Amino acid sequence: MRLAAVTIGKSDTALGAFYRRLSSRIRKQKAATATARKIAVFFYNAIRHGMAYQDQGAAACDERHRQRVLSNLQRRAKILAYALAPIPEAMGVF
Repeated sequence: MRLAAVTIGKSDTALGAFYRRLSSRIRKQKAATATARKIAVFFYNAIRHGMAYQDQGAAACDERHRQRVLSNLQRRAKILAYALAPIPEAMGVF
């Protein structure tokens, strides 16, 4: 399973994006183990419950992750009595 996880990490799938996101934060060995576990859970659910795995691609996974991070930041800012505002693209920041 870990070999499959490392291989899938090079693909343009949701599991590949998961592996790449983890490997940037933690060691590649731990990312491979976590991805292998996720593959095993998908396999178990497919066999046990007859569920089909529908991959939505890396772009959809990255967008969901971006939205989750943004909502977490907004929640934390609200707790600290701040408000987040997007930077206008026209200003040419950076």
